[in-house]
Amino acid sequence: MTTDHMRLFPGKFFISTALEALETKTAMSKELAVRYLQRAAIAGLLIAIFYLAHFGAVAAFGSVQVGTGSLAVLGKMVGAVIFGWALVFIYFTKSELLTSNMMVASIGIYYRRVKWGRALRMLGLCYVGNFVGGLVLAALARLSTLASGAVLSEMEHSVTVKLGYISAGPLGWSDLLMRAILCNLMINVAMLLVYNGFIKDDLTKSLAMIMAVFIFVFLGLEHSVANTILFTIVGLKSGIDLAPAAGNVAIALIGNFIGGGVLIGLYYAYVNDDSKYRANP
Repeated sequence: MTTDHMRLFPGKFFISTALEALETKTAMSKELAVRYLQRAAIAGLLIAIFYLAHFGAVAAFGSVQVGTGSLAVLGKMVGAVIFGWALVFIYFTKSELLTSNMMVASIGIYYRRVKWGRALRMLGLCYVGNFVGGLVLAALARLSTLASGAVLSEMEHSVTVKLGYISAGPLGWSDLLMRAILCNLMINVAMLLVYNGFIKDDLTKSLAMIMAVFIFVFLGLEHSVANTILFTIVGLKSGIDLAPAAGNVAIALIGNFIGGGVLIGLYYAYVNDDSKYRANP
């Protein structure tokens, strides 16, 4: 790549990295589907474990009384930092997470490296694997006291808030959609920083991922996989209304794809497309 290209298209390295990742993901989802599902299941399991730890921190700090109040806000911040490590663990274990794969698939579609059918197969298998991993933790929680007492109360409160977007009608649906868009925008901004080649050390990469997740958790943004896992844990533990839960996940999936697949994936694919560029002689 010439100096002129590097100046005008600084994201070309990011695009090439994403396309290389896409080749691996699409090949595995077709030829090694079971192993691809296993890699996605690990991501789901990690999301579930760290999400449970997040609610544990929120419950623990919320129970500490300081004067006439509590440390609930501090607990929310600590919990958000804890959950941020889930993305770090997923990245370094080479596990498969649906929301970041949305960005990779969109870049591949733009550059015609993959067709819609195969991309959707990859994303669909990834979602199933993420769900299976969360289901494993949900089953363990059901057969133990991992999600009980104040922790379960915090999880049930979160479910009530999330299902409330659906029962609120169109305004609630819009709110949910915007939160889902911003959620995956933040996740994939972090992955952009990780993949673009400018950050060399793993510590800075980890901090970028942790901060992105911290923002989405602290602001109450909506992540389709995390919501699916939360609904599964609470559903097995104390029951859940399936219709609004499915509605929440459906809207969150759409919003996540817009935030990660369109606003990051397609946007940066176009911005760094030099196919029509001709350098001055």
